[in-house]
Amino acid sequence: MENFEPVIVAFCCHYCAYTAADMAGSQRLPYPSNVKIIRVPCSGQVDSLHIVKAFEKGADGVYVAGCLDGDCHFKNGNVKAAKRIAYVQKYLEEIGLESERLEMVNISAGMGHRFAEVASTITEKIRKLGPSPIKASASL
Repeated sequence: MENFEPVIVAFCCHYCAYTAADMAGSQRLPYPSNVKIIRVPCSGQVDSLHIVKAFEKGADGVYVAGCLDGDCHFKNGNVKAAKRIAYVQKYLEEIGLESERLEMVNISAGMGHRFAEVASTITEKIRKLGPSPIKASASL
């Protein structure tokens, strides 16, 4: 388990979190290469099914990154996403998967450093939890 490198899927909203990830790259801020970024129009568009499918396809951890509270470009998409994340966390617990493997974070477009920090922190947390017990044979 000491050589375990978790696969992390990050659903990032186009206007803020994805731009912050781009900024982190432009500024050459280090963050784990095992974070797979999926750009979505809005964090509110990330369905529960997308999250569950990410785990089924081999993700050890998932996070949804949206705009800061009150700054969503689609008014309240990030609020909807946060509620959905809480719901899916309860579901994960019911099926025997740690709810800590799923997180919602809020990042503005100018926070490249925060994106890199969040990616590193979540990767380290998942590394301590170990591989997902529901990892399917298919990989991301």
